[in-house]
Amino acid sequence: MNPSRRLFLKSAAAAGVAGAAFNPWLQLSALADASSGAGGYKALVCVFLHGGNDGNNLLLPYEPDDYALYSQARGILGLSRDRVLPIAPTNMQGRRFALHPSFTRMQGLFEGGQAAALANVGPLVVPTTKADYQRGLVALPPNLFSHADQQAAWQTGSFSTALKGGWGGRMLERLVDGGAAHRGYACVSLGGGGQWGTGNVSLQPYRVPVSGSFGFEGYMPDTQDALSFALDSLVRQNRSDPFEAAWLQSLSRSMDNQRVLTQALGGNAAPAGIPTNTELGQQLSMAARLIQAQGTLGLSRQCFFCSVGGFDTHGDDQLTTQRTKFAEIDEAIAGFYAVLQGLGLQDSVTLFTASDFGRTLVSNGHGSDHGWGSHHLVVGGAVKGGRVLGTFPDHTIGGPDDIGGGNWVPTMALDQFGADLGRWFGAGPGALDEIFPRRAQFDASLDLMKV
Repeated sequence: MNPSRRLFLKSAAAAGVAGAAFNPWLQLSALADASSGAGGYKALVCVFLHGGNDGNNLLLPYEPDDYALYSQARGILGLSRDRVLPIAPTNMQGRRFALHPSFTRMQGLFEGGQAAALANVGPLVVPTTKADYQRGLVALPPNLFSHADQQAAWQTGSFSTALKGGWGGRMLERLVDGGAAHRGYACVSLGGGGQWGTGNVSLQPYRVPVSGSFGFEGYMPDTQDALSFALDSLVRQNRSDPFEAAWLQSLSRSMDNQRVLTQALGGNAAPAGIPTNTELGQQLSMAARLIQAQGTLGLSRQCFFCSVGGFDTHGDDQLTTQRTKFAEIDEAIAGFYAVLQGLGLQDSVTLFTASDFGRTLVSNGHGSDHGWGSHHLVVGGAVKGGRVLGTFPDHTIGGPDDIGGGNWVPTMALDQFGADLGRWFGAGPGALDEIFPRRAQFDASLDLMKV
């Protein structure tokens, strides 16, 4: 049997997986105990909001004077104060904030102490003030306000060609045994391509389809079934042609993936409580199934990358887009957390949102333009919830925090946020210095997680 390019591509499509899963050189080795003293299972879930979410309507001021500044600057993008969802952070000396009206379940998680909000967080090379930015006194992330570059900045936390991979993958690279079986399943992408879970040595994220169909459903290893016997015979062949050899290796790995994941997931259906009629709900449902299978796979650490698109709201109806998208996120994350509670794993899994960048407080007439710092959410039983962390910006246009149109220089560095998650995940000081080499320049007292 002489494989052709067309047959290779058709077989790849039939397997139901893509990217890293079809890399013939992908190493699928086992996840060992993450660190001596960090015992038990832990997982990080990144929910990336592609397009640059306008965080100014995710978290907003609620005190009358603060809200008046917000409302005046937002114009047509402003949310009515009598419709937003007030929250009373325990660390803000009585100062109240609010969440978008679609975040009804997130409001409950926040008030219950299972969620926190991060104010004005984003990528920084060094601590930077408005004056630093305006006078060009410090190094800035390259190509600010560019979708592709700032997605990379958020997911990699790196502005150097010497530091490869994403910061989630770099954590796993240092906390796993590089030679054990099933290591590839420590790092799973459920939302398409992303750099966050890619290691800087050998670890590549494995892309799992949310349908649970991994291809080769008719393949039954170690049987005399005609199809299975033929496939087993095929992949055992030695081919001198590099393309043919790579094709057979890819086919073999796809068959292995089918067997491993089918056995690990068993006949378990999607967990009840997570909506499976939405993009994010399907992704988090599969994440929950894989988390349930961590014992079978022998995993003690995992990272999951999920994503939701549609947040590039330059000229779109931003209010309608956010109302719909935030409702999807609210329902999916709350359902996911409820499933974790049912499994007794709510303290073992931490979920956070991320996005390309924030957007301007001032409208461009329809939506809002590219910005820098933004607000995000963190959910989990190990989160020190009920708090707004970081410095919330002054919403005065032209005021102390505005660098143009209500655009904020981040006051919380991605390195601070990531390092706090890394400590909880089990990374020691030495590993954290390698994962986030700039972290010593930033205040380490974020105190986000119960470590």
